[in-house]
Amino acid sequence: MIIHQLSVFLENKSGRLTEVLEVLGEENIRITALSVADTAEFGILRLIVSDPEKAREILKSHSFTVNLTDVISVIAPNEAKHYARVLKILSDQDISVEYTYAFSVGDKSIIILRCGNTEEAIKALKSHEMELLRASDLYKI
Repeated sequence: MIIHQLSVFLENKSGRLTEVLEVLGEENIRITALSVADTAEFGILRLIVSDPEKAREILKSHSFTVNLTDVISVIAPNEAKHYARVLKILSDQDISVEYTYAFSVGDKSIIILRCGNTEEAIKALKSHEMELLRASDLYKI
């Protein structure tokens, strides 16, 4: 149930995101999800990719600062009330959500969550019969 997400630190300058995507594209790495958070000085690119270990090594060999981060993924109908339910389950158990992002496939949302306690988050969501995706399923989307 744990998914390895790439976190790439980028200088906040024109072309850096393009460079990352070109490097991954040259190696036929598929991107399932992508999110960028930025400040005035730097950005954090978060990626769910088809082969996170390979992608990390490729990016490191091109002098990018990159880490693998554990996240989880929940699939739910793509209506706000279902996203809210996922977050409520976690907050009711005092499990912090450091960040989240989502994307839709048909009438479903794929919700990516970085939690303070990943194992407890998985346990809480499973106990409420939420559908969690395995990494192998998410990488194929």
